[in-house]
Amino acid sequence: MDTANKQIEQQITVLLRRVQRIHLSTTSGDVNLERSAYGIMCKLADEGPQRLGALAVAFGLDPSTITRQVQALEEIGLADRKTDPSDRRASILDLTATGRQVLDETRARRRSRLQSALSDWPEADLTDFGRLLKEFNASLDRLLEESTPPR
Repeated sequence: MDTANKQIEQQITVLLRRVQRIHLSTTSGDVNLERSAYGIMCKLADEGPQRLGALAVAFGLDPSTITRQVQALEEIGLADRKTDPSDRRASILDLTATGRQVLDETRARRRSRLQSALSDWPEADLTDFGRLLKEFNASLDRLLEESTPPR
């Protein structure tokens, strides 16, 4: 397991570098999304409107940091906040129509790059890879939940 652990850690490090390069190569057009903005936008698109506090917890960030990142999205018209109807003291963030369009275009470019990179993989390997990535992320979520002190 020690050898496998070392290889996994090394490959994750390589993956992180590649992800940054993919991010830079697929951000084009009028809007250049920061990685943090892309992550927030994906979460909103995939899971629906969110309170800023929930976003801070999800990304493991201080509320002031997530607030700054959200303000940047709001300033360029990609997201907006509305009063939470269940608690008028809180606000909920969602994507604007422009934000959804920018995200859809960016995701399409990224998925096209991934499809090119994986075009010679057998379908069974793609299915296994997706399943294993999902399991890996779930394992990381459990580990982080266990090691994160309550707020």
